[in-house]
Amino acid sequence: MKLLAGNSNRTLAEAVASHLDLPLTRAQVKRFSDNEIFVAIEENVRGEDIFVIQSTSYPANDNLMELLICIDALKRASARRITAVMPYFGYARQDRKTGGRTPISAKLVANLITRAGADRVLTMDLHSGQIQGFFDIPTDNLVSAPLMAGDIKRHYEKTEDLLIVSPDVGGVVRALALASRLNAELAIVDKRRSGPGKSEVANIIGDVEGRRLILFDDIVDSAGTLCNAAQSLIDAGAVEVSAYVTHGVLSGAAYDRVQNSVLKELVITDSIEATTQVAGASKIRMVSCAALIGEAVRRIANEESVSKLFD
Repeated sequence: MKLLAGNSNRTLAEAVASHLDLPLTRAQVKRFSDNEIFVAIEENVRGEDIFVIQSTSYPANDNLMELLICIDALKRASARRITAVMPYFGYARQDRKTGGRTPISAKLVANLITRAGADRVLTMDLHSGQIQGFFDIPTDNLVSAPLMAGDIKRHYEKTEDLLIVSPDVGGVVRALALASRLNAELAIVDKRRSGPGKSEVANIIGDVEGRRLILFDDIVDSAGTLCNAAQSLIDAGAVEVSAYVTHGVLSGAAYDRVQNSVLKELVITDSIEATTQVAGASKIRMVSCAALIGEAVRRIANEESVSKLFD
């Protein structure tokens, strides 16, 4: 088994390699002067089981092309099996037609990865589970609930009075998985979208008055929806509101919104490499998913059950 890292998240790739006690495969992944991507694998990979670690986070298109070219280079070097390890799967929010003449970009990306030569995909907390069906190759979707539940238990003396909150109806199953691990109750924020990245809280389902709340979601991008939900929960009588989110995209003015919000803290994983600003934020904390991904990689390489990770 060999590990190859793209440039999207070298820190996470090195942490996964450390967990597996393996060196990263020597390779050049660089740019020509016109920004075209060049990849050269600098060691023999013939007949090897290769795992390419690359999130398609910002800049999404560059990182996606990097992944595709890495897969092509490995295929042409006669690798036995290529697994695309994508801690964060970009374009996942475009998983259906939302109106006339709009694309299903998640399916397009799945096709590109498959056609490039990947034999398997390993990712974490897909925006919607049906994206696994977009691939015609085996796809493992890790869940962060065990990771987040462990962090909550370490940072909260009492979990009995916690209330897990789904920020929208679509995330209820995800939030319920976390609530069941903590033996906590569940509430739901009923939000209405007025446009891409814009939403309004219409209703809160559940009694939040006097409770400590944890919002649980898969992606925080502009953080507008998250901060609006937190403010609505405080207005409804909540004592404090924290947020646990798997993928910290945090684009645009997200950093300032979080810092100036009523959120006690925002906890994210390192599926996306943090900027210097985010890494130094007083309200943002990061939990490593390297051990989870590393263990999944080991199990896939050894032909063992990945689902046992979530028992």
